[in-house]
Amino acid sequence: MTPAQPVPAFVRLACHPLRWRLLTELAASDYRVRELVVLVDHPQNLVSYHLRLLRDGGLVSSRRSSADARDSYYHLDLDRCAHALAATGLALHPALRLTPAPPQPPPAPARPPAVLFTCTGNSARSPIAEALLRHRGGGHLEVASAGSHPRPRLHPDAVRALREGYGIDLEEQRPRHLETLTGRHFDHVISLCDKVRELCPDFGDHSRRIHWSIPDPAAEQAGYTAFARTVAEIDTRVRYLLPVLTPREAQP
Repeated sequence: MTPAQPVPAFVRLACHPLRWRLLTELAASDYRVRELVVLVDHPQNLVSYHLRLLRDGGLVSSRRSSADARDSYYHLDLDRCAHALAATGLALHPALRLTPAPPQPPPAPARPPAVLFTCTGNSARSPIAEALLRHRGGGHLEVASAGSHPRPRLHPDAVRALREGYGIDLEEQRPRHLETLTGRHFDHVISLCDKVRELCPDFGDHSRRIHWSIPDPAAEQAGYTAFARTVAEIDTRVRYLLPVLTPREAQP
């Protein structure tokens, strides 16, 4: 008789209907607890309990909001989920060994999807995301970034991290204000700063709002290391964003 194998941790966590709903919501955007309560329509104490189980299982992490330290944003680790799914297939049968494939750019549509990244100063996080999505999108996307209170220039460590890690040169790029983009349509508006999330203007009824709660590397004491770490995190998020960027019909 073959001894019973333990149920993989990912299966135990994801099989619960409420936890699966939380995972699917967090796969699209970072959220605060009270926002998840509304999205999943369950009491806050129950949502908090299941979030704690997902966090203990390593699938979800939380960060204090830089806009309000009483709040925390929850984030789904998609890389960890991909590897957990691969391990689950292998546990079921050796032939189900899976190697998570890196997300691929979407095919070139008639009108490229337009994406806007925002943060406060437009000097690090949002231009990093803009550069990486343009780099990985293979020319199939329209990408821009802007800030609510733009700095005079890009942070030199952000420029260095992109140049050394990806061969991307932003030396000549300058931060710009969100107001300079008034009237433009964006299919996806992605805030990378908890503060600017509350200030970002409307860019049309069909814009999808997404939030990535990423600390300002310039506010940390780690210097260039913080910027290199931020670039790596944003690149992971960009890679998983690519497959969900679907073309929309051209607006009349």
